[in-house]
Amino acid sequence: MRNARACLSIEPKGVQVSVSAVLSVSKSPVSAGLKRTMPLVLGLLLGGCISSRDAPVERALDNPADLGLSATPAPVADGEWWTAYQDPQLDRLLRGALADNPTLAQALARVREAQAQASAVRADSLPSISYDATEIRKRFSAHDPIPPIAAGTQKWQGSEGLNLSWDLDFWGRQAALVQQANTQSEAVALDLAAARLSIAGAVVRSYLELDRAYALADVAQRTERQRLQILSITQRRYKAGLDTQVELRQAEGAVADVRVDLTQIQAERDRAVHLVAALSGQGAAAHEKIERPQLRADAVLALPGSLPIDLLARRPDVLAARSRIAGSRAGLRAAKAAFYPDINLLAFAGTSAIGFDNLFHGSSRTFGAGPALHLPVFDAGKLRALYRDSAAQVDLAVSTYNQTVLQAVQQTADRISDIVALDAGLQQQQQSLDAAEDAFRLATDRYQAGLTTYLTVLATETEVLFARRQRIELMSARDIARVTLLIDVGGDFHVPT
Repeated sequence: MRNARACLSIEPKGVQVSVSAVLSVSKSPVSAGLKRTMPLVLGLLLGGCISSRDAPVERALDNPADLGLSATPAPVADGEWWTAYQDPQLDRLLRGALADNPTLAQALARVREAQAQASAVRADSLPSISYDATEIRKRFSAHDPIPPIAAGTQKWQGSEGLNLSWDLDFWGRQAALVQQANTQSEAVALDLAAARLSIAGAVVRSYLELDRAYALADVAQRTERQRLQILSITQRRYKAGLDTQVELRQAEGAVADVRVDLTQIQAERDRAVHLVAALSGQGAAAHEKIERPQLRADAVLALPGSLPIDLLARRPDVLAARSRIAGSRAGLRAAKAAFYPDINLLAFAGTSAIGFDNLFHGSSRTFGAGPALHLPVFDAGKLRALYRDSAAQVDLAVSTYNQTVLQAVQQTADRISDIVALDAGLQQQQQSLDAAEDAFRLATDRYQAGLTTYLTVLATETEVLFARRQRIELMSARDIARVTLLIDVGGDFHVPT
């Protein structure tokens, strides 16, 4: 016959009340009365299901069209974009920075952790088989009717066998949990891509700062040579009686001033070398090995005629935020499915006997199979609270995504404006530099010919020094802005086809 069992279990503090029903199968005929009552029992159980009503409404995603974004994200750019600079030393430094970086190591460990968790969740959705065996020395009660032959004696009681359990997942709860785990794994992998992009950007920007320091040192050295030439002219004029000791001392002081500037610039260059070495994972031993950068920033990193705004969808942080929305929505579906009956398929086969010698007799075999149902009836609002929590997680993920996209749009727009302004400023500044260079050359010639004073030469030389430094600062700011824009759009200006 078939035996059906339904039970009501109450947790110690009255927090959880659950109803379960197990149908076990034997070789006997099925009871007709039980067959008639089973649908009623199941109907009563289903009718007692806790309701998931009053769940909060999700926040909506910002319309990509309103933000100037494409609705379909482009793939993450995963190329070594820094090779466009055609600088072998930079390539070597980037390889070192990305090969053994603590931040990347942490991100990679989180990726492996998320992947392992996703595999564990997928395993829960598949049938599980286990083998259990017990052998216990037991004294049987003399007043226990089972088994009467062992009443009042001590004997070994044992069992062994295989057990199968399979969650049939009628309501899609396990499938939602698997999707949630997979999307979380994808988001963590995108976090790794974002960390890699950020580290590469930091190394390239520090390398550009090093190039700027070398350029400023060039200007200081050029200025030193010019002031030495002016000092030589002043000395000759002093000997000829055309200048006084005042002009001579001023020319000597100007040489000392530029040498002080050169010392400070060289110290700044050394600090830039130290930073580049640290970011590339090297210590003090690498400082002397880092040479002057040989960059070709304009050759490859020039802006295209028009920058498609949908390139923002390449950004790993935007894609990771979108993956977390999908994961939180899958978690919400899993939380809602928890309100419905949990139906498992159970089966076992093995032996059970009193006395170790009897355990492996053919007559000691036992087996069974059937469904098991679990349905929450009263849980003091726990499931509903968990459902509201899942809905809040969706709202948080959506809000985070909206904020990430808005920041990406703002950052990219700001960077484009900076580059346009710097390009225009460089054109104007070139005219200023040319004029300053001409004025200084004319003043020097006139001073040497005795047609003007030293103060005129000093004034024009100060203007040309300022213009040279300003040009280097503008060029460095533009190159760094281009790299930052490159990072803002995910590491590549190439439009996907």
